[in-house]
Amino acid sequence: MNAPIDISKTTLITKRLVLRPWKQDDLDDFFEYASVDGVGQMAGWKPHENKQETQKILDSFIEHKKTFALEYQGKVIGSLGIELYNEERFPEFADLKCREIGYVLSKAYWGNGFMPEAVNEVLRYLFEDAGLDVIFCGHFLSNHQSARVQEKCGFRHYAYGKYETKFGTVEDDELNILTKNDYTARQKEKSFEN
Repeated sequence: MNAPIDISKTTLITKRLVLRPWKQDDLDDFFEYASVDGVGQMAGWKPHENKQETQKILDSFIEHKKTFALEYQGKVIGSLGIELYNEERFPEFADLKCREIGYVLSKAYWGNGFMPEAVNEVLRYLFEDAGLDVIFCGHFLSNHQSARVQEKCGFRHYAYGKYETKFGTVEDDELNILTKNDYTARQKEKSFEN
């Protein structure tokens, strides 16, 4: 089942990032990366054409209290949302507390390890603080960068499917999962390595 989530009073800190609720002041930073060709398409949406479009989505992020802004050196460079997973498609998880995560990073910051850093901290928060049992995360089969992030963070394959984008295409996708047991085992392995 989809567990309730409210990140409106949550701030997470990693080595380089601050993950925090969105604010109205973030509009310019958000538009700057969301309007770049090639960013949104990776997640199924078109580049933002104007700040009014960005403003609507920013308002939605603030209202729904489930999306972190990723801040680096005082600038917002991406987002990480804790979304609802498809309960109808996966009834086998009805007795467990689950959510699905999705993320976007400014093209200017690709390839620097920011997303695995952010995802790992959100996984810690969801399993250790929010008490979730299972986290889903998907990617288009053509999105090798996102696949690599999920692999680095311990997700494993669960299902293939089709995803209808906001611009009318249908993409082949892969849904991966990470269970609390697998997460805990990974944390133990990491502590032995240190």
